[in-house]
Amino acid sequence: MAELTVLGSSGAWPEAGRACSAFLVRDGGARIVLDLGYGVLPRLLALCPDGEVDAVVITHEHPDHCVDVSGLARVRHYHAAGRPRVPLYCTAGVLDVLRAAEPTIDPESVFDVHVVHGRDSWRVGEHVEVTTVPVPHHVPAVGVRLSGPSATIAYTGDSGPADALVELGADADLFVMEATLTEPDPGEVPRLLTAGQAAELAERAGAATLMLTHFWPGADRETAVREACAVFSGDVLAAEEGHTLTLRRPVQPQSSLRLDGT
Repeated sequence: MAELTVLGSSGAWPEAGRACSAFLVRDGGARIVLDLGYGVLPRLLALCPDGEVDAVVITHEHPDHCVDVSGLARVRHYHAAGRPRVPLYCTAGVLDVLRAAEPTIDPESVFDVHVVHGRDSWRVGEHVEVTTVPVPHHVPAVGVRLSGPSATIAYTGDSGPADALVELGADADLFVMEATLTEPDPGEVPRLLTAGQAAELAERAGAATLMLTHFWPGADRETAVREACAVFSGDVLAAEEGHTLTLRRPVQPQSSLRLDGT
């Protein structure tokens, strides 16, 4: 089975009692962190002492998605010296943020750094295939798709509405989508989603379950879920810190053997 644990669900800055964007995925024996925004690190360390994970994937350089990677670098530098470096997959701008936040610890001294250039793919452990696709946002950003033995999980990071999200979430068991806005982005190239837009794209993608996240502080999450339910035919959830969702692909029935051997 696969598990996704919500470490943070706020956008921009964390509401009281919450944290910004982050998820911990377990599948195929691998532990993968998706984003590490404000206030996430203590929650991660409670589940993975010393930050012992198999990969960290950061979708873009905005601090509500990456700033606690700097804290994780300190944990690895001071408390896990000599242990293997944690693989860090991120867009190039994330490294600039980390170096500005902590000039004395170079990210490459504690992380095995891989810069993601839009569309890319790699494997974590033996069983989880990771794919990224570029998505429209204010800075270079990617969505992430994890295909493991138990489930396929897609995550938009921050993104405006785009056909790339349909590709990203195609037939996913779980599609984690940002739902920052209450009204559509009026910009010529929209950079963020409403819950309704997320639901429409998840429906087009054929995803089984939709999880809304990256709520603007103070947002009415129940209203966002109702808006998505009016469009999406599957289950709709609002990300809640500490909640773990268990996923497993349904067992395909075996074809019956006829008595005549055919």
